Amino acid sequence: MSDRFTKEAIKERIEEENVRFIRLQFTDMLGIIKNVEIPLSQLDKALDNKMMFDGSSIEGFVRIEESDMYLYPDLDSFVVFPWTSDKGKVARFICDIYNPDGTPFEGCPRYNLKRNLKKMEELGYDAFNIGTEPEFFLFKLDQNGEPSLELNDHGGYFDLAPTDLGENCRRDIVLELEEMGFEIEASHHEVAPGQHEIDFKYSDAVKHADDIQTFKLVVKTIARKHNLHATFMPKPLFGVNGSGMHVNMSLFKEGVNKFFDKEGDIQLSETAYQFTAGIMKHATSFTAITNPTVNSYKRLVPGYEAPSYVAWSASNRSPLLRIPYSRGLSTRVEVRSVDPSANPYMAMAVLLAAGLDGIENKLTPPTPVDRNIYVMTKAEREENGVKDLPATLMDALNELQKDDVIISALGEHLFEHFIEAKEIEWDMFRTTVHPWEREQYLASY
Repeated sequence: MSDRFTKEAIKERIEEENVRFIRLQFTDMLGIIKNVEIPLSQLDKALDNKMMFDGSSIEGFVRIEESDMYLYPDLDSFVVFPWTSDKGKVARFICDIYNPDGTPFEGCPRYNLKRNLKKMEELGYDAFNIGTEPEFFLFKLDQNGEPSLELNDHGGYFDLAPTDLGENCRRDIVLELEEMGFEIEASHHEVAPGQHEIDFKYSDAVKHADDIQTFKLVVKTIARKHNLHATFMPKPLFGVNGSGMHVNMSLFKEGVNKFFDKEGDIQLSETAYQFTAGIMKHATSFTAITNPTVNSYKRLVPGYEAPSYVAWSASNRSPLLRIPYSRGLSTRVEVRSVDPSANPYMAMAVLLAAGLDGIENKLTPPTPVDRNIYVMTKAEREENGVKDLPATLMDALNELQKDDVIISALGEHLFEHFIEAKEIEWDMFRTTVHPWEREQYLASY
């Protein structure tokens, strides 16, 4: 551990920055950030892993009769929020959840990702590197400070101000992220009006999942300072592109990218092909985790650049999975179906498990599809072995429940609680009368 993250160094930084409050942050099963805020007087108690909270009130955690849980701060996750008051700033730690007996809580998504990484290490790899591209929309706030459906701008892909009126907000987000230690690679307007993307550097899986959660918090916080609401909802508007979170993945050992082989076909290693085959095999099963809301499936339709079919290619952008052109350390597999409503810890866990299954069983991927799948007929897709992604959340849940590899990646606790919560969500959607139905039927029948 570097000097920066010792308890002593953290206390020095707290004094230098005039930090008055500490947030102990964690993520629930649905990907929602939770936190307990403590005054500085409780810092030593927190650093000694003695801060307790009621887990029975958190989605997917425990029953009321077994509610006591402990927050174990990860010292490496310490950061001071730069936008907080000079009269007393707020800092945070990201925490793992532990049981009262000192064992890790199996329903903690962050711990579950670490559990899957241990299996990766047993197979001889020491790093699962992740790079993501989370997209979001900016809507104006109404006179009551609530989100409206009025877009902040009507710009398009890579547009500039004055067309892109979100540019100032996006720039402030980048500045705050950089002050918090993020390495920002790009910031631009996306395809749909009001849609934006900020790309930050890849890192190992746990850190990157942490960074995704921090990124969302910063984006929402700074947007509100601009009288805007930032949403990571996958498809907030009909008729335009939805928001994705493409996931770029690679396995490393001792600093060497094991997906790269200079002598291999298109310079991909056998490991990369096997990993790809595992992703393809389990794609319909992990979709419930990577696309976990009813709304997610409004994005996964033809015509809006999001994948609808299970296929792969080294050049085509219409399939689920593609191999970006870069080679060497940058050789990677990109899964394009994932959306930003996903719990990042759970999403990375199931993607890793799918890929490792391909490596363990030496699977061979199907023939790549280098045509535009959206213009292929159903018969042509079947001829090329192209399957459909699940069309609804319920379809995805049914697929998930058939796949022992993905169930094992989640663990019994997360799997059972996730299925229960999502079946309730689907039933609420299924039984609700929606405006579209009234528009179609109220006057006609």
